[in-house]
Amino acid sequence: MTKNVIVKALSEGRKSLLEHEAYELLSSYNIPVCKHKLVSSLDDAIKAAEEIGYPIVLKIVSPDIIHKSDVGGVKVNILNDEQLKEEYMLLLKGVKSNVPNARIVGVLVMQMAPKSVEVVVGMLRDPTFGPTVMFGLGGVFVELMKDVVFRLAPLTKEEALDMIKKIKVYPLLAGFRGSKP
Repeated sequence: MTKNVIVKALSEGRKSLLEHEAYELLSSYNIPVCKHKLVSSLDDAIKAAEEIGYPIVLKIVSPDIIHKSDVGGVKVNILNDEQLKEEYMLLLKGVKSNVPNARIVGVLVMQMAPKSVEVVVGMLRDPTFGPTVMFGLGGVFVELMKDVVFRLAPLTKEEALDMIKKIKVYPLLAGFRGSKP
C-alpha cells in the first residue's frame, strides 16, 4: 500500500503527497493520525462526519494548493450537519474564487484535533547530500519563524528525537508552563 501511494504520486508528476496520502503512509507505519475521509460531494461529507463524529475540520485537497488556509481551503470546528452544509459550500466557493484553475481532488473530512502545537515533517533530495529529513514548527509559522532542522536520511530513533529537541520551540512540545507535552 505504501509503495502504491508513492508510485501514484510519481506517475502523476508530483513531488509531494496529498494530505490523505500522507496519512495513509503514516498509518502504514502504525503512526496514529486523526480519523479522516476523502469525499467528493456534500452528501458524502455528511456521511463521513457522522461516521467520524463532530467536531470536524474540512480541508480542500488539490495538488495545486499547498497553503490551504491562505485560499479559504480550511474550515475548523464544525459542530453539526447544518454548519457542515454551509461551510462545505463556502470552502469550495472560496477556493474556486482564489485559485480558479486548481485541480480539486476532493474535500478531506477530519476529526477535529485538540488545540496543540503544529509541526511539519518533510523530505527532500538534496543534490549534494541526498535524502534529507526536515522537522520543525508547522502551520502558518513554518515560513514565518523558519524554526526547522534537517538531517540526512535514514534516521535512527535517537537522531529523530534529537531533531525534535533542536527546534527553538521545543519547550512548547515538552509541556511549557503546565501545558501537556
